Amino acid sequence: MGTLNPRCFIVIVTVTVVRLVSNILHESLGEGPGTIPAAIVVNGVAVFREEQTLTLSQLIDRRSKEYSWLIRLSVNTFGYLCVFVPGVLIYKYTRRIKYLERSDKSPFSNVIRFCFGGANDGERADGRGQDKGGKSGNSMRDFILLLWCLFGLMASYLTWGVLQEKIMTQEYVNAEKKKAHFKDSQFLVFTNRVLGFTITAVYLTVRKQLKQRAPLYKFSYASFSNIMSAWFQYEALKFVNFPTQVLAKSCKIIPVMMMGKIISRNKYEFYEYLTAIMISVGMIFFLTGSTDESKTTAMTTLTGVLLLICYMTFDSFTSNWQGELFKTYSMSSIQMMCGVNLFSTLFTAASLSMQGGFSSSLEFAAEHPKFVLDCVVLSISSAIGQLFIFYTIATFGAVVFTIIMTLRQAIAILLSCLIYKHSISFLGIVGVMIVFLAIFLRVYCNQRLKAIKRRHAGTTEGSSALVGKPRLNV
Repeated sequence: MGTLNPRCFIVIVTVTVVRLVSNILHESLGEGPGTIPAAIVVNGVAVFREEQTLTLSQLIDRRSKEYSWLIRLSVNTFGYLCVFVPGVLIYKYTRRIKYLERSDKSPFSNVIRFCFGGANDGERADGRGQDKGGKSGNSMRDFILLLWCLFGLMASYLTWGVLQEKIMTQEYVNAEKKKAHFKDSQFLVFTNRVLGFTITAVYLTVRKQLKQRAPLYKFSYASFSNIMSAWFQYEALKFVNFPTQVLAKSCKIIPVMMMGKIISRNKYEFYEYLTAIMISVGMIFFLTGSTDESKTTAMTTLTGVLLLICYMTFDSFTSNWQGELFKTYSMSSIQMMCGVNLFSTLFTAASLSMQGGFSSSLEFAAEHPKFVLDCVVLSISSAIGQLFIFYTIATFGAVVFTIIMTLRQAIAILLSCLIYKHSISFLGIVGVMIVFLAIFLRVYCNQRLKAIKRRHAGTTEGSSALVGKPRLNV
């Protein structure tokens, strides 16, 4: 039992630090005591009886929109560190006392091994590494499956995109006809990740695929970058319109290539650099040619672009880190989704609890029933969309998936412009066309290069049988 004391001490210190920092932030952000009068209605008359303390999340919301996102980002990050730092300290302590080398088979010991040691080499998960596309089969069956994947991806992500923009940009009306915006992007990330984790956990339990070789803590890095990218994505909609955000996602290729060089030492072909430049030029044209009367100040535009850059940076790290995990450990995509969503739920829950984000968001939900419906449908469409992503890649490969998602982006821009009345000039339309042309060119060149390599490999194997007879490749 003595080995539990240091871990308990770490938890107690963490809780104490969280309370202390939370009180300091309340004092620094609040004007005075940080309270507002609370009223009850008696015989049609409002009677003020006491003061209601504002949560940290509500205090941040009272700040100017141009700067509140930076304050919230700092507080969110601190909340994530309250989970991450104790985990690192417990991991270091576990390694130092060589706890994983003991033969103890208690439930607590199994949890520690699952978090920090992973499964044994022989306990390989049923999903053998990354899902691979291109399964062959009956042509009619494949065509029906392709239509099913197309419908699933389009329906889930188009719904998700429309609701994402609605929740973050449109006003909700309560029973008293008062209008208000929902402001806490992190709560949306939390609801999405909770549902995603629940669905994947149930699936893995039913299929008995809970064992895997990767230590659980390995997912925390991808989880952190994932929730940060999602938060930046939601927050950017307060400063730029949805079509701009969709086009910016196409520019992920650039930071993904940079992260690939840094993390995996990847090498890229000439056409990959060319299409990356084309996408950048198209995005510049679109930003120059798109207009939004409600967001015309230089400050909001600069802030929106900065948030989009942060989104793309974190998102590119997520994909590259997950790629490394797929290479190193044997797991299925569903296991990856489950592990990442688990840590995302823990991180966001800790941060929301510290800020009082749960109470303020649930308060808003209680006053605006339409928000509850939008939030639930948003989370369901996000979770279903992730499942369709994995199924499409596993069945038809990444190329078909990329083409479907590119079409989805084009339709999403059109829907957003029609529903929310965004205006795009001719230069902006040219920028959109350049971006999508670059994406299709990239897919085409990638397929051509793979075909040439396969043909070259086939001729090399064939020529190896002709000893001493040189052969020309025509």
